[in-house]
Amino acid sequence: MDIVIILISFLLSLFLLSYSQSFFLKKKFFDPINSRSSHTGIATRNGGISIYLTLLLISLYFYLNNTVIFDYSYFIPLSILLVVGLYDDIYDVDFKLKFLFQIIIAKILIDSGFIIDNFHGILGVYELNRIFAQVFTAFIIVAIINSINFIDGVDGLAISVISVFIILFEFFSINQTEFQTISIIILASFIPLLYFNYRSKNKIFLGDSGSLFLGGIVSIYVLNILSSEYIIKKEFDINKMIFVISILSYPIIDIIRVFFLRLLTGRSPFIADKKHIHHILLKRFKSHILTSLFVVVMSLLFTVLLQLLF
Repeated sequence: MDIVIILISFLLSLFLLSYSQSFFLKKKFFDPINSRSSHTGIATRNGGISIYLTLLLISLYFYLNNTVIFDYSYFIPLSILLVVGLYDDIYDVDFKLKFLFQIIIAKILIDSGFIIDNFHGILGVYELNRIFAQVFTAFIIVAIINSINFIDGVDGLAISVISVFIILFEFFSINQTEFQTISIIILASFIPLLYFNYRSKNKIFLGDSGSLFLGGIVSIYVLNILSSEYIIKKEFDINKMIFVISILSYPIIDIIRVFFLRLLTGRSPFIADKKHIHHILLKRFKSHILTSLFVVVMSLLFTVLLQLLF
């Protein structure tokens, strides 16, 4: 069954990427070339909507056949993130408006039962006050969404980091997670996107629609890890908070670094620039593939290091 889902996800993603790019090219929805751009030719930002539609169409098939592969209500907040990101890809949205929608999404997820109400012993803290738990959860959700959005500046980087996160999420769980089918669909649909992402002509980027949508998925996964439902394998007996930090080490380190650098220079932390770690690495390696590979390898090593330390 998993093989069939992988094959269908791959082919559907390939078709949707090609079809949606044709539509974007026809409407002249190009990714603008500016001082922050790492490409010199025509490129479109339809990668996110293709991944989303792949997940939506396969989920719709299971839904119509009365098969529950996950909680379909997740599509409500994820769809909002996708639409906001897609509008931003085409017309540019003020960062304040995107931030407002992210807070709304956070509240929707919290009201759906996703809440961090326990630090699991970090700093000697366990159960949290209800109000503080809601505020802290909202902060974490918004931070995760933005951290994924921030690393989408080098070809294949965001896709690679998210892929590693999903694989580790599934691998470390003692039982099959409720998100296993979503994980399979997303990972399979990433494969053709990587090809379009790295090719020299008519490139396809993830876009804000993709980074916000996938950031929402990552935040849901993180909240699941920190819940009582997710149990880490006994051979990897580690604090859940440390586990989350380890498998999301690069996005966390990068967003904290960039956030404070921008504040120290008197700039808004939400205004994009080329001060990210991956931009520095790209100047050194002069290769998007090597940059993404270096970040992934270092992230895995950091994950192992934290596992050994804690």
